[in-house]
Amino acid sequence: MSSSLRNSLRAGICALALGAAATGGAQATEGYFVEGVSARDQALGGAGMANPTEALTIANNPAGLVDVGRQFNGDLSLFNPNRQYNTSTAPGFVAPGNVSSYRDIFAIPALAYSRPLDADRAVGISMNANGGMDTSYAGNIFNPNCGGGSGVFCAGRAGVDLNQALISVAYAQRFGNLSIGIAPTMAIQVFSAYGLAAFSPISSAPTDLTGRGPDWSVGGGLRAGALYRVNEQLSLALAGSTPMWMSNFTNYSGLFAGGGSFNIPATIGAGVSYKVLPTLAVMVDWKHIFYSGVKSIADQMTAQALLGSGSGPGFGWRDVDVVSLGVEWKYSDMLTLRAGYAHNTQPITPNNVTFNIMAPGVVTDHIAGGLSYNITRNAALDLTVVYSPRAGVTGPEITPQGPTGRMVNISMSQLQVTLGYTYHFGAPEPVIAKY
Repeated sequence: MSSSLRNSLRAGICALALGAAATGGAQATEGYFVEGVSARDQALGGAGMANPTEALTIANNPAGLVDVGRQFNGDLSLFNPNRQYNTSTAPGFVAPGNVSSYRDIFAIPALAYSRPLDADRAVGISMNANGGMDTSYAGNIFNPNCGGGSGVFCAGRAGVDLNQALISVAYAQRFGNLSIGIAPTMAIQVFSAYGLAAFSPISSAPTDLTGRGPDWSVGGGLRAGALYRVNEQLSLALAGSTPMWMSNFTNYSGLFAGGGSFNIPATIGAGVSYKVLPTLAVMVDWKHIFYSGVKSIADQMTAQALLGSGSGPGFGWRDVDVVSLGVEWKYSDMLTLRAGYAHNTQPITPNNVTFNIMAPGVVTDHIAGGLSYNITRNAALDLTVVYSPRAGVTGPEITPQGPTGRMVNISMSQLQVTLGYTYHFGAPEPVIAKY
């Protein structure tokens, strides 16, 4: 690749990473992590760790780079999360009734490029949205608990906006049937919060709690993976990432535990792919997300400390386990069909629903389908639709002054459509499903 093309790709990926980090929302979520990075991953329910076919395997299992050849992937997702909460009209804290977050369409890009160095070594670069969470509740919501005020928390328009983008540079090498890959990763986060002044009495830094505009955080960590091809039919995979150690959100040092600390949790996972027929593969993946490793996410909202302090309250999230099942059928040389399903454990506990009105990441099921169609010998279009049925959690309303006696239900459903483009450099024949 020429230096001018290399520089252009590098600049484009960095620019789109910044764009992803500044765009509200996230893709279909497991907690707040994405259900799948590429259109293909999403169509398989997030499975495919042991069956790499595209450069975006960097974000799933970097070891797969040695199997995908030289190619470019570009995907764009339109994501529609429908977030709401419901509570009775009895006296309490938050606005009563059925209240919905109003900003609900987001565009999320992903890019990757892979290049073999020889038959057993390959390099690549990727950019993808890791996840995020957005809520936007209108400021004119009637709230009789405010004494004349309005809004969910009696401070007008309220919500949060968290966005995360990851840029990885990867290297993979094959040793017989075993492939190993590593991907040093740079992470970018953007966060803002507003309408949370009611929590000022329990904040260690009330002036850095809410309404401070977008704040940026940067850091990094390491992705790594292994892929073992037992035979032509069966492949096994293991992959994961360290935490992404991030700089603090200093503008929100009065909200997040540890003076604005908000690292990205570590993950670990395993996968298996079995070729039932020459044209049909079945994949099963498992992933564990260590939300408990980040105090701002894991600490209970009832913690007896001030917001922003070292042991301050958080969102009370538990670790999440995800099981994904995907089926890929190469119907013809032109068309590949996919279907998938994923289930994840519930991260939010009933005692933490009040704080999680701002971050109701409660969906637990994803139903997906998609296809790839070769438009030329070298290029293919991907289309995927993912639906997450409404799920919810109900628990007691807890305010800075204690429980109110009311119950609150938070819930969410999601719909996502992703369009992808894949270009195989120098591919002699159109190959989409490679086993």
